[in-house]
Order: sequence, then C-alpha cells, then structure tokens
Amino acid sequence: MPSLPSPTPASASEVPFSCMLQPVPNPPPARSSPTPIQLPLSRFRQSNPVDLASTRTDSRSPSYTPREEVQLADLTNFGDRYLRDVHGRSAVHDPIVVLHETVGSGQSAVNYFQTPHPRDEDQVSYHTLIREDGTVTYLVPPDKRAYGAGDSVFRSATGTEEAVQTNPNFPPSVNNFAYHISLETPADGDNNNTTHSGYTDAQYQSLAWLIAKTGIPDSRITMHKTVDRSGQRMDPRSFNSQLFLTLLKTYPKTREISIGCLPPETA
Repeated sequence: MPSLPSPTPASASEVPFSCMLQPVPNPPPARSSPTPIQLPLSRFRQSNPVDLASTRTDSRSPSYTPREEVQLADLTNFGDRYLRDVHGRSAVHDPIVVLHETVGSGQSAVNYFQTPHPRDEDQVSYHTLIREDGTVTYLVPPDKRAYGAGDSVFRSATGTEEAVQTNPNFPPSVNNFAYHISLETPADGDNNNTTHSGYTDAQYQSLAWLIAKTGIPDSRITMHKTVDRSGQRMDPRSFNSQLFLTLLKTYPKTREISIGCLPPETA
C-alpha cells in the first residue's frame, strides 16, 4: 500500500484569512488540495490572556486544560465567509455557536471531513470536535465557513430571524456566521433513537473551556436541532444544558477564538 504524502505547511493562498465579498451566481466545483495541508494551532486559537470580566459570573478559576490537536478538513468541505449574500445584501451578523453530535465515532467524522467531496450535496464539516476523552480537535479555522447546518435559521433574543444564502442552489443557513462544535456520540448513540447515555464529564469541561474562549454571549449559543428548519435534526441528544451552563460560568470569557474574517483590503 503506498504511503500517504506528509502534511505540508499551508500557504496564505490556500487558506487565506480574508472574507469574500459576495458569492458568484454559478460557483465553480470545490477544489481539493493535492497534498494534506498543515495549519498551526494558532490559526484556530490565539493565546489571549484578556479576561472579559464583565461577562464572567463565577469567581473560581478552573485549572482544567484539554488536549488539543489539529486535523484540518479537506478544502472541499469548508469555504469562505461572505460580506454579502447571493442577492448583494449584507451578510454580517454577530456570531453564534451551534452544538452538534457526531452520531458515530469521532474518528469516522474526521475521516469523512478529510475526504474530498467535490459535490455540494456531500460536503459537511464542523469547526471543532470534542472527543469522549475531552480532546479538542480543530477541523476548520474559525475565520472559515464550516458546513454544519444546511437549511437553518437563528432566532435572536429579540425575535429577529438570522440566516444567509451563500449558494443560489441551496436555502439560507446560519453557516456564514456560525461556529460549529460537535460532541463525539457515545457508542450506544449510533442510531436514530431520541436519547442515549450522554456525554462524558471531560466533554462538558472541554466544551465550556472552548466556548468561553469565543467570548460569545450565552444568548447566542444554540443547538443544531434548534436552528434546523427541516424538523429532522435531534442533535445534540441527551445534552445536559444545566451542567454545561454551570461549567461555562467558571471559565473567564476571552476572544482567543475569533469567529469571523477580515475584509479583503485588510487581510
């Protein structure tokens, strides 16, 4: 069996930081990388000691730090964020966090994301995966658009419906302003049942640790089943929201993970 090519450092032209202005009417087929691309951890999370004290509600300072790794998805499975939608209207919204589960092993999800999928219908990804042991696996840079929720809308605290259409052949979604995080599903959840045994303590700790580093307000943290417009999504099943929010309050909110991209003229 021939050996796979070693990951190579990515150039700015392969995974640039900049936004795109507006989707083209007939987008070209997605392009895969001929060799695996390697991005540094700093592309996914910047070390930033600034504590957004005004958003912190618990004086405790947990010492928990999860293991982190980078497993970049294939270029066909994520795309650019846009400043305007397909109709030329503003596509800028405050970021949200969307929670998912893998409904399968974490490694099977990584394998799928790292497989080239030139057809739009097959493309899917999260920004980050949290494995059962709490390992944080970064898949798509936060300045890029992961394909985590197809036909979806976010309803803000004021009742405003937020969604952006970036492809004329598909309905609007939250992907243009979302940060998608998935929890690895336990073995007994690899099915279509409405519940399973739940997630590990390490996963909840890593999830709280991770989301705190986005600085996202609690009111803009949501779930796939909540934003989904098809009514078919159930994830994340058996999620303990009370436990998660309790843990989230113990972590200082920072902006180590910046969800968004730079305008082309400043990138």
